[in-house]
Amino acid sequence: MTNGTATGTGTAPGTVTLVGAGPGDAGLLTVRGLRALQAADVIVADRLGARAVLAQLADEGVRIDAEVIDVGKLPGHHPVPQDGINELLVSLALEGRRVVRLKGGDPFVFGRGREEQLFCEAAGIAVDVISGVTSAVAVPGLAGIPLTQRGVAETFTVASAHDQIEALDGGRDHTVVLLMGVNTLGHSAHVLASGARGVDCPVAIIEDGFGERQRVTVGTLGTIAHLAAARQVRSPAVVVIGDVVALSPHAAITPS
Repeated sequence: MTNGTATGTGTAPGTVTLVGAGPGDAGLLTVRGLRALQAADVIVADRLGARAVLAQLADEGVRIDAEVIDVGKLPGHHPVPQDGINELLVSLALEGRRVVRLKGGDPFVFGRGREEQLFCEAAGIAVDVISGVTSAVAVPGLAGIPLTQRGVAETFTVASAHDQIEALDGGRDHTVVLLMGVNTLGHSAHVLASGARGVDCPVAIIEDGFGERQRVTVGTLGTIAHLAAARQVRSPAVVVIGDVVALSPHAAITPS
């Protein structure tokens, strides 16, 4: 690349915009995000949240003329690895195209958005970031669960269940939100129950938030793994742990 143009083409590089699609409801897409989609030449879209939003916009008659490239990931199956996505964004932008990287939730909350931004910028591509509504906050709200509540919980932590759950200290007044946590739920519950939270700490699992399979399962750290297995809980799902769960209308338990 030389003097801001794509080498050998003479074409001025395009741009990349990272857009958070939110948890899968087009109504939670920001106005700025929608405008970016409508102005795009090509949209590189994730599976969770992103494709659902595009489909809803189409059903509502919202015109988006951009080419859509699906790089969606399924659990354990990544047809386009992250390195390939990074290279794709750069190659499209070097063609002079306006690229939107449409990511579920918020690009900077377990979305690897900053990695993509840095990779593009290292190649001389201008990158804009449009935040999205993260499922870590929006999905518990569907179940009537506030992550903080005066007198119940004053702080919360959002973690990937792939992280070291052992590092999450605090008691039941410190809400924990686990993303990507279904497959490791039994281990997470056991580890958290062994600390200050205890086995009777309330837990809720909200499956497929804003989707057709939306469902809430409520239990405790001591019972939630069994309940999830019995109900065949599946991803995508958000797990909320702490006394705020008892504030949900779905809860049949009360904080001690």
